[in-house]
Amino acid sequence: MDSIRLDTYDYIIVGAGSAGCVLANRLSEDEHISVLLLEAGGSDRHPFIRMPAAFSLPMNDARFNWFYASEPEPALANRQLACPRGKVLGGSSSINGMVYVRGHPCDFDRWREGGAEGWGYADVLPYFRKAERALFADDADPYRGKDGPLTVVRGRRDNPLYEVFLRATDEAGYSHSEDLNGYQQEGFGDLEMNVANGVRCSTARAYLAPILQRDNLTVMLHANVDRVSFAGKRALGVCCRVRGSRIEFTARREVLLAAGAIGSPQLLLLSGIGPEAEFAAHRISPVHVLPGVGQNLMDHLEIYFQQACSSKSVSLNKWLHPSGKGIIGVQWLLTRTGLGNTNHFEVGGFIRSKAGVAWPDIQFHFLPAAVAYDGTNRTRIGGYQVHVGPMLSPSRGEIRLRSGDPAQPPVIRFNYMSDDQDWQVFRSAVRHAREIFSQPAFDNYRGEELSPGSGIDSDSAIDAFVRDVAQSAYHPCGTCRMGRGADDVVDHTCRVHGIENLRVVDASVFPHITNGNLNAPTIMLAEKTADAIKGRRLAPQPEPFYTDPESFKRQRPVTLETR
Repeated sequence: MDSIRLDTYDYIIVGAGSAGCVLANRLSEDEHISVLLLEAGGSDRHPFIRMPAAFSLPMNDARFNWFYASEPEPALANRQLACPRGKVLGGSSSINGMVYVRGHPCDFDRWREGGAEGWGYADVLPYFRKAERALFADDADPYRGKDGPLTVVRGRRDNPLYEVFLRATDEAGYSHSEDLNGYQQEGFGDLEMNVANGVRCSTARAYLAPILQRDNLTVMLHANVDRVSFAGKRALGVCCRVRGSRIEFTARREVLLAAGAIGSPQLLLLSGIGPEAEFAAHRISPVHVLPGVGQNLMDHLEIYFQQACSSKSVSLNKWLHPSGKGIIGVQWLLTRTGLGNTNHFEVGGFIRSKAGVAWPDIQFHFLPAAVAYDGTNRTRIGGYQVHVGPMLSPSRGEIRLRSGDPAQPPVIRFNYMSDDQDWQVFRSAVRHAREIFSQPAFDNYRGEELSPGSGIDSDSAIDAFVRDVAQSAYHPCGTCRMGRGADDVVDHTCRVHGIENLRVVDASVFPHITNGNLNAPTIMLAEKTADAIKGRRLAPQPEPFYTDPESFKRQRPVTLETR
């Protein structure tokens, strides 16, 4: 490859994903500031990306997905689990399920108490509000934003099974929440999604598309960044490959890594920042030893609890054949209406696995079909399901280099289910899901239990089921942890410890995983960090929120076996 040097920019952003598009928008608001946004993937204009119901298609397309996979996981029968990450404008926000969940307020107070100054709930709430345009919210609602770029909507609940599920959760003794992203996350209610006028509202659409005409913003696609360049311990720019040419860009002010929980630690390691052993193993010249780079990897696991539906006309499985999908697709292409304009995760909720847990640690996504997240129809029988699993696992993994070649994917080891608490919470999750589906509300719809199956009821049987079938919910984070400790990678403004002019701004800096899907908190983090870069800060907004660890159900908790 020929090496050429191009223009210098004030800010270079690596990764046009959930965080990178936000940074590009906010930093280029000042016409005197030049911004370069580098993305390894290509355009997001494909209809499979735009159509909300089709999200499984770009997730299974190598044009849009890095197709990472974990190493064999010892606690999960040595299975290698898929770890999709977006390789396209919008990043993972262009291939994910579009579920909008902020997380529990206690998640962020935990960040603050662990050393991430200025990241408590009162600090982050103004930035959630700044980002979002919640179409259903009242103008006077202190928890929700109305004027941000990111459209947030609720589903129409056209399928009767949504109401049946919510009625069943009430019959099982759980509370109802009017807003799972507002005062009370605990309980069941409407799940929200990032869809605008029937089209996926990724960060590329919400933040980048409206500003592409700005003269001070340059967006470069198919740009694979190999490493950050340094003068001593000062970041100078990046070296990357673009369509057969090797290009070096320089930054007057800062380099901002927004390549995600897998890509950002890999780039730091390739650039000589990380544990000393990694440099020797791969003949990389060290720049700065930071033992925490690549450590603290977290994720959410889930299973699909599936029930056959005795009313075949109700389950969405009746559409899961080529002609049915074609009808849905044509209607969406022509009118942006119909079953194509929703992600179908329209209701769900959060509960605690047992009384005394400080805040919810199990999430439910209800779906009026029996189907895998990747779109695979696992059964010819019409059905419905909940995706359910632990949210606050204590298990931790790591990202390491496979080689010094930037084109090689890193070693991804999650260490799923490596703590006994994981098994306890998963057993509780399965039993609570079964309890909900057994309520009278489902009597007119309930067929046989498809998965795990009614015979899977002892601790050992549930453990074996989880071991064999649990899948990632695709929420990796934590590999460049924020804080003040010796193993932390960035400070409270996302600056890399010991390095000048370099920040990491994405889900890799999460000190702890949040309770729910990660796209919303990642966007919030980018909004808040963009303000920090500009020397600004929205005033903290202390608002009350619900938590009552001793009263996690109105009725007697479901019995949990211990054998």
